Amino acid sequence: MKTATRTYTPTPGDIERRWYVVDADGVVLGRLASEVAQVLRGKHKPMYAPHVDVGDHVIVVNARGIRLTGGKEAKKIAYHHSGYPGGLKETGYERLLRERPSFVVEKAIRGMLPKNRLGRAMARKLQVYDGAEHPHAAQQPTRLGLGEIPRWDGLPAPKPRAERPAPAGPGRRRKAAGTAKEAPARRPTREPGDGKEAAPAPGKPAGGPRAKRSAAKTPAKPSTAKRTTAKRTTAKRTTAKRSTAKRSAAEPASERSSKSAGKSPKTDTPKRSRAAKKEE
Repeated sequence: MKTATRTYTPTPGDIERRWYVVDADGVVLGRLASEVAQVLRGKHKPMYAPHVDVGDHVIVVNARGIRLTGGKEAKKIAYHHSGYPGGLKETGYERLLRERPSFVVEKAIRGMLPKNRLGRAMARKLQVYDGAEHPHAAQQPTRLGLGEIPRWDGLPAPKPRAERPAPAGPGRRRKAAGTAKEAPARRPTREPGDGKEAAPAPGKPAGGPRAKRSAAKTPAKPSTAKRTTAKRTTAKRTTAKRSTAKRSAAEPASERSSKSAGKSPKTDTPKRSRAAKKEE
């Protein structure tokens, strides 16, 4: 069966940053910007990916010697807006080349990079200087001419990994622990026929484990406090009932009936029929 080939994607370990110096004296602005932008993006590398920043650092010197063609010095205008109403500013390239030549080169190169965070990261690897001197001698940059493709030596050699010590097995750990810790001392045992018993260890009750088991098995005696309180409450209730019974027996029947009803005792009156009421 044929195996499907996977697309290669560069990883951070595969990226190697290099430094190049480009001389802009007497070079056309557009030609310089296109060459530098390709190096910043990493298009000169076979491992180029549009979503990864694999480019190198570029130093542009002699930005004062840059030139424009077709009379663009007088025609081309750089615009800048402050963000407020009426804040649009216009500056001609003739003035910019005289006062800020490094800004002209940076603006042209940034216009050829992606307009997102990836493009901003690529633009941070660009350094432009008006003169021939630069403070990046420690990086040992290489001279790069226009139209020259940077040399590609392949992916960087992987760094050797440090070997980790093999972890000790469970058997070795047990042996090491056994040698480090001493075995606990055994209790003296009683020999058969000897009347003396072994003394208990300090801080432990005498009698050994059998005494502990017997103490655990013996149930606690139930308390009688609850029962006595219950009896007392019932006694109070019965006495209250008896007192009310005595009072009712001492009082006469007429008073009892009036108190119970809250009114005077009723008298027997004959009921009239409906016919008698109609006659009246």
